[in-house]
Formats: sequence, C-alpha cells, structure tokens
Amino acid sequence: MSEYIEKSGLKVDQLLVDFVEKEAIPGTTVTAEQFWAGLAGLVRDFAPKNRELLAIRDRMQSQIDDWHRGSGPVAADPAKYEAFLREIGYLVPEPADFTIETTGLDPEISSICGPQLVVPVSNARYALNAANARWGSLYDALYGTDAIPRDGDLAPGKGLNPKRAAAVVARAAAFLDEALPLEQGSHRDVTAYHVVKHGELRRFVAEIGAERTSLKDSAAFVGYGGTEASGELVLRHNGLHVVLVIEPGSPIGATHAAGLSDVVIESALTTIQDCEDSVAAVDAEDKVGVYRNWLGLMNGMLEDTFEKGGKTVTRKLNADRTYKDVNGRPLVLKGRALLLVRNVGHLMTTKAVLDPAGNPIGEGLMDAALTALCALSDKVNSTTGAIYAVKPKMHGPDEVQFACDIFAGVENMLGLSPNTIKIGIMDEERRTSANLKAAIHAARARVFFINTGFLDRTGDEIHTSMLAGPVLRKDDVKAEKWIQSYEDRNVLIGLAAGFSGRAQIGKGMWARPDDMAAMLASKAAHPNAGANTAWVPSPTAATLHALHYHQINVFEAQRRRHNQPTPGLGALFSMPVLDTSKLGKAEIARELDNNAQGILGYVVRWVDQGVGCSKVPDINNVGLMEDRATCRISSQAVANWLKHGLVSEADVRASFEKMAAVVDGQNAGDPLYLPMAGHFDTSIAYQAALALALEGAAQPSGYTEPILHAAREKVKSAL
Repeated sequence: MSEYIEKSGLKVDQLLVDFVEKEAIPGTTVTAEQFWAGLAGLVRDFAPKNRELLAIRDRMQSQIDDWHRGSGPVAADPAKYEAFLREIGYLVPEPADFTIETTGLDPEISSICGPQLVVPVSNARYALNAANARWGSLYDALYGTDAIPRDGDLAPGKGLNPKRAAAVVARAAAFLDEALPLEQGSHRDVTAYHVVKHGELRRFVAEIGAERTSLKDSAAFVGYGGTEASGELVLRHNGLHVVLVIEPGSPIGATHAAGLSDVVIESALTTIQDCEDSVAAVDAEDKVGVYRNWLGLMNGMLEDTFEKGGKTVTRKLNADRTYKDVNGRPLVLKGRALLLVRNVGHLMTTKAVLDPAGNPIGEGLMDAALTALCALSDKVNSTTGAIYAVKPKMHGPDEVQFACDIFAGVENMLGLSPNTIKIGIMDEERRTSANLKAAIHAARARVFFINTGFLDRTGDEIHTSMLAGPVLRKDDVKAEKWIQSYEDRNVLIGLAAGFSGRAQIGKGMWARPDDMAAMLASKAAHPNAGANTAWVPSPTAATLHALHYHQINVFEAQRRRHNQPTPGLGALFSMPVLDTSKLGKAEIARELDNNAQGILGYVVRWVDQGVGCSKVPDINNVGLMEDRATCRISSQAVANWLKHGLVSEADVRASFEKMAAVVDGQNAGDPLYLPMAGHFDTSIAYQAALALALEGAAQPSGYTEPILHAAREKVKSAL
C-alpha cells in the first residue's frame, strides 16, 4: 500500500519524495519546495489541456469511423476523404516555409552521422552497455555474428577458428580499403603501421614489404597513442573515428603481419535511454528505478554488478579516450554515446502523484519534470548543457506545441534558460505524419530530431482505419507505398525545414537482432535516404551499421534529395484493404497464430516479470525485438480481422490457447516463468494478452498501455 506525503497540495508517494529530496536534488541549485511547487503548477496549468487533447483524439476517431461506415475505404474517394479530414481539423493548414531555430546542440546531433541505440533505462546493465557503445570492436562484431558466414570451414566452434578469424581480418581490411584507402596497395598486405614525425607534424605510414605508403587522404590521420611497438592509430572518415589497434603480442595481433589486433569503430553516437515503450514501469517503485538509473547516467555514478561467464563483473560508464593529435597535443575523444531520454506520451496517468482532488496526474508531466531534474546533475553527457527529451505518441501539431509548453514550464520551475530542453519528435502517429511541417514549426525553437517510428505508425494506421475494411497481413503492409511515402516525407520535410547540418533526421529499428548479414545488406538504405541516424537493436549492430555511414556521406545524400518533390497526402493515405478472396483459411489461421504468438510472448514477460522489451520468436522461430509498438501492431491486426469477420472470437481464443503452449515451451528454461497453458482463467498475463486482441478496437488509439499497466499492477499487488 502506497504511503503519500502532501507536497504543495499534491499527494506524493513516499518513495518518490525520498528519491527527489535525497538523491535528485542534492548538488543542484533547486530546493525541494521549489520543485514540488513547480510540479503542482505543471499539474494545475497543463492537466486540463491534456484531457482536452485526449478527448479530441477520441472525437476525431469517432468521426473517421463514421466516415468509413458511410463511404468505405479511402481508395473509394480519396479527395472526399482528404476534404473530410480538413473539415474536422485532422488536417491543418501548412505554415509558410521556415527554418528551424534550435541552437546549442552537440555535434553528435548536428554534424556527425551514425547509429542510434534505444535501451530500457530501467535495466542498469543494458543502459550502461548502450551508453558505452560509442566504440565497438569490428573484429568481434564480424566474428560473433552471421556477418561472416557460419557454415563449413567458417563455423565459429568452441575455440578460435583460425579460418574464421582470417575471414574477419580480410573483411576488416576491405572496409579500410573502402573508407580509408592507401595511396598504393591494400590494407590486407600491410606489414607494419607507423607514426613518423615530419617536422612538427606526425604522419601515418604503412609498410608493404620494402615499400612505404600513406593514406590517400592525409587529413584522415588525426591521432595516436601508446608506443611504436604497441599502440593505437586514430583515423577519421565522414566525421567518424576508426582506431587501428597494434598489439603484435596479442593472440590476434600475433597472426597479423602488421600486428593489427583489432579495428575499433566509432559506433553508437547517440543512445535513447527509454522510459517508454521498452520499459514496464507502472507505479512509484518502478518509476523511481527508472529515474535513479537516468540520474546515475547523468552524474556518472551508475554501476551494475552481475555474473558473466562465471565471473563477477562490475560495469560503469567508460572514460573518454585520450590520444595525441598530429601536433603532439592532447586529443580527447568522447568515450560514451550522447544520451537522450524518451519520456512517455500524453495518454497515461500515474498514481505516484495524486492531484489535490485525489486523481492520478499525467505520467508525461512527471517524466518531463523528473528527467529534467536528474539532467541538472549532468557531468559527463552534453558539452553544451542541452537536455535531450524524446517525445513519443503525439497526435498532430497541437500536441507537439503542448509538449513544448510543458518543457517551457519545466525550464521555468528549474531555473533553466529557455529552450534548454530540446525535443525529439517521434513521427509515429498518422496525424503527426500528415501534418509534419506544422508539427516541426510548433517546435522550431527546440526541435533536435524527427524520427520515423514505422512500428507505432503502422499500429496507428490500422487503428485509425479500423472500419475501412480488413487490414493486410503484417508482412504485406511493409511493402505498401504509403510506408515509402511516409519515410520520404519525413526526410524531405525535415530537409526543407533546415535540418541538414543542424538536427537529426532518423529512421526506425532493425528488429531482427540475430540477422546481421541481412542488416548489412539492407540498412545502408537509411543513410542513403538522407537519414543522419537509424535505430539498431544492440551495440554489436551499431558497430556493423556504422560501416554504412562510411560507405555513404549523409550530407551529400541530403543535398541530392533536398529539392525532390514531397509525396502528397494521397500516397500517405493509400493503404488498401485486404481482398479476402485471395486469402485462404490456412493463411488466415497462420497469420492469426503468428500474431497471437507475438502478443503472448511479449505480454507474458511484461506482466509477470516487468520486462518491457523482449526478443520473441515468431511462428518461423525468427527472433524479433518486441516492445509495445510491435505489440500494438499485432493486437490491432487481430482486432481488425475480428471486427470484419475474417476470424471469430472462438477462432481468436483457440489460437491464443494453442500458441500459449508454444510460448510456454520457448520459455521452459526460465526459472521465473509462469506457464499460461492450463491456467487460462488464472493467468493474469494470458488474460491481458487475450484482451489486447478482443478489446483492441476499443483501446485509445490502439495503445497497449492501459491493459498492460492494469495487469502488471494486479500482479505486483499479489506479490
């Protein structure tokens, strides 16, 4: 049972009071009285508007449902549909051309392009691992994944496979030849790397037998460390650093003619520490854990101790990397990713704080205040003093403006300069992508990125068009032209608003963490499209995806795309309905089973164990990263087919019961796992998963949070 303490008219959970007053505030210039009075002011000033905006969402959805009842799918009369959306205020007039005004951004946002990680900040080990993913071993990333084929002589095996290691070294040399070529010869043939003093400068020299050569681009050599016999050479290309590690005495270095033991790649430039989709935080205890880890990342004190490989390991934030530059002066390279924090959206409330009437306050208000308060202790992150807050699940420019107003209120309560808190706009809801220019304009003084969240975007597309007709299968939706229109509009509208060289344009997640060969083959499309960054599921994936930013100069890609025509709304609204005559009963059953398996595999760990992001095998046993966004797609897809009679409630229940046994088997090795099969009436997790499908059409915007939170709270209350 929560104990509440009154603070400025609010009733605040004791756990949150203790965290704020004993951990977050000390060392800042903010007093406890100032903070609580400020939070009470946020609740007073913004809670009514928050409720109004949510009511507008519901009203518009009801109007769109009515339109589809009377007019059918959008394709039946796209002009009439667009006129209708303007009439109800779903579409707003575009502002005149403008350029964003954001200042004070770190170079990882404005001028360097590279991968971005998203990690649940609730898990200290993962949060630290992602923060430290600024640098990664290319040798390890190639050796440990299918980026190098794993069959025949190249199979990894138990010990070091020399043939696989040789293939890794050859692939790394090919990368160096492409990104950092020598004047003559190939890196694969180098027998020695040196730093040679030339007047007051140091130069990079490579020996190939008796011949000496250097880099084609002499400016690519920027620093060095260690000794001539064992050290590191720092190179730079497209703004990203590459470190050649020379250790002839190491096991790998001893096999290389030049003693090259590794190629270290600057990898995850930025990491989103997530309080939202990858986190299961439903009460004050959970939220304090989230905020405590974020505070530890900001002040540099976060550590985590765990068992790995039979040894006790303590992980903490990496120090900066120190070298000497070509003039022999100190060269310091940042050792960690620039950290951004993703707050929750406008929908959910939290019982961690009650308003004067005893109602839970908006969780987004609490996140804005608490994550900014913790960021006041930043000692290791932003070099400009910026606070980077990613804001998800906003519907249209009015909601973006509302978020900006909240951040302005937080700045005022904490004594921060205006626009210290920067906003990252997740372009993942249909009303935002349809009004993106206006949404950016609303945030033009503080926006630091726009990112296409195509997973939530797909879930919102299904829910918004729920009554248009049966939705396509999930794999078929991915190939529809509306998604390409959405992705193109995001880049082109961002470029027209002056993002190039100022702010990030981002792309979404690679969801198959074990499929790195396919990622290497396809994800170059993101920087080639003009995206400064794109999401990857692990530090290893970040190291491999970083290769794409050496292959492609993003700023040149942006210049190429700058004047391309922006796809119109007709393409954006073009998702067709399913021709059910082309889908047999077996295909319908298989798609239902696949969705059921994904929902159950994700929800059972969310509800029973509080795990907000999981790798869940699909029906083909391919591991997929699942979070609330992917769960939203699956639950909305089932709800849609149920609504249009492709499946019955009995079909859904039968599929869920069958797939529960499959999911139980997949989790048989987890000692904390609670089986669902045979416990359908008592398993809270099973009931929540089933409700997401059966009640999906009635959920606000199709979101999963209300059902998941209620189920998790029920489980925690029984512990």
